[in-house]
Amino acid sequence: MTEIKDKGTLERFFSANPGLFAYQLGDLDDFFWPHTRWFALLDQGAPAAIALLYDAPTLPVLLALADKKQDQLGGLLAQLAPMLPGRFYCHLTPGTEDALAPRFILEPHGLHRKMTLNDLTRVAQTDTRAAARLSVEDTVETRAFFDESYPGNWFDERMLETGCYFGIRADGRLVCVAGVHVFSPRYRVAALGNIATHPAYRRRGFATMATAAVCTHLAPLCDCITLNVKADNAAALSCYSRLGFGVCASYEEHMARRALDNGREGE
Repeated sequence: MTEIKDKGTLERFFSANPGLFAYQLGDLDDFFWPHTRWFALLDQGAPAAIALLYDAPTLPVLLALADKKQDQLGGLLAQLAPMLPGRFYCHLTPGTEDALAPRFILEPHGLHRKMTLNDLTRVAQTDTRAAARLSVEDTVETRAFFDESYPGNWFDERMLETGCYFGIRADGRLVCVAGVHVFSPRYRVAALGNIATHPAYRRRGFATMATAAVCTHLAPLCDCITLNVKADNAAALSCYSRLGFGVCASYEEHMARRALDNGREGE
């Protein structure tokens, strides 16, 4: 195992499958780069598998995905495990979680689908006039909206600086928001996220409108627009499919906590 610090090497590896690796490509951007560490298993001098450890403000996140060579990814995780923090969240290709099991207790958070935007015509046909762009001036209102409508979600307030967040207001309040977790003009990728509607205003098409507004804004700036959604969230899958998204990969999310010798959890 080796640690990679060369962006060119990382870009070449992840560009082979931007739909699967959109987060990794986006995190090469200077906006995210200082929070990242990249670990690779080499095969004849070239990366066969790469894992990203993102030092998020509240909880580190490990991204370890593979479209092939899953055995190499498992081997990488086994070598990386002793170096990982005592508690972190992770996105893993199904089957590779066993490599962490000896050292960590994994709490499954479900199977997820990765979807990519394949048909922009459907976005163009969506009425987005009700959606307005949000800015840093809307930070307090946006945070309050998520606290009420999407408690426990991961929202980095810095992302409002990207100009890629859109909201819909009704009855004098913010009732729907759609934005991005990752956006990189340099690498021309974006991962949508923080898409939520206030419970009292659901089933009115607001999430579709706001998501379409974000996609319309991103379309000339990105070659790959993606999002993650739980595999059992039929309503969301249907919504995104209607907007022109298609499933490109599956992965699992877990909360990981270091296991003590007696089987209990440790920090």
